[in-house]
Amino acid sequence: MPTMSPSPLTRRMLTLGLLAAPAAAWAAAPAAPLSPPDRALVDRAAAYLEGLGEAKARFIQTDARGVSTQGDLYLKRPGKARFAYDPPSGLLVVSDGGVVSIQNSRLKTFDSYPLMATPLSLFLAKRIRLDRGVVVTRVLRLADGFSITARDGRKEAEGQITLTFTDAPLTLMGWTVSDAQGQATRVRLTGLQAASGLSPSLFVLKDPRPKAPGRAKS
Repeated sequence: MPTMSPSPLTRRMLTLGLLAAPAAAWAAAPAAPLSPPDRALVDRAAAYLEGLGEAKARFIQTDARGVSTQGDLYLKRPGKARFAYDPPSGLLVVSDGGVVSIQNSRLKTFDSYPLMATPLSLFLAKRIRLDRGVVVTRVLRLADGFSITARDGRKEAEGQITLTFTDAPLTLMGWTVSDAQGQATRVRLTGLQAASGLSPSLFVLKDPRPKAPGRAKS
């Protein structure tokens, strides 16, 4: 099956590790049923993610070229996240629960996408049901934990995401988003910890550009 080349906008999202290339390559074959031990790991991971509530961490993101950026991550489930990239990146990514907005202060750009069109929706949902609407394609045991690879069975979110966990204690260590060409953007979390009282303003991002009559949306 031929794959489609990502648009410039999709390539920008790939840099952020939020969206992969068009999903044609991932629709080839259904996943095999999970074994009972694999299902138990998936259920354990889902229960852990639902229990995160509010959290914060540092993140290190590495794109397919090996270029790394880092910053601060804030989570407020369901649906809300903030990726504040360190200077000189100029990037700020905010999910307000329904829309993911991306501001690049250096390029003076601003773009918005439905949260459900990104793999982030797979673990920011109010109810994480990795048995409905989500296809788990692989469960892999690691030396100190495990990983779960999944894609949106309804194909609203493109590409696939691999969530990585440590086992003792159970902790989300990061995720990898893969595109149709097999290139991956990795996000590694450090110092993930529960938080409380995160300001609602962290999860609001409005287009800072002055509105002009007839200006085309980016």
